[in-house]
Amino acid sequence: VQLQASGGGLVQAGGSLRLSCAASGRTGRFAMGWFRQAPGKEREFVSSITWSGSSKFYADSVKGRFTMSRDVAKNTVYLQMNMLKPEDTSVYYCATAPSYHDLRAGEYDYLGQGTLVTVSS
Repeated sequence: VQLQASGGGLVQAGGSLRLSCAASGRTGRFAMGWFRQAPGKEREFVSSITWSGSSKFYADSVKGRFTMSRDVAKNTVYLQMNMLKPEDTSVYYCATAPSYHDLRAGEYDYLGQGTLVTVSS
């Protein structure tokens, strides 16, 4: 299974970025999500989406600013990040999980290489 995340970069506070993550080699129905890890901090849950896309979950810190979506045909998820803040600066990782696992609890089975998001003040 390969998870290829892209779209990170440097942006000013208040700006926007869109992350993408394409999953290959993963079969069956699975949820996908995003985690992030800032320097010196533990990895934390950001958002997740079910296979059908009917349910989405967000960390309180990003609610109202981040939106996750999914293209099942392309096995790709997106994270639209608006109103970015310096505290959003992190390496962002995408992950997959069986549908019965809870990504909010960190129950992923595959974690991709991250993409760096830097928000300047």
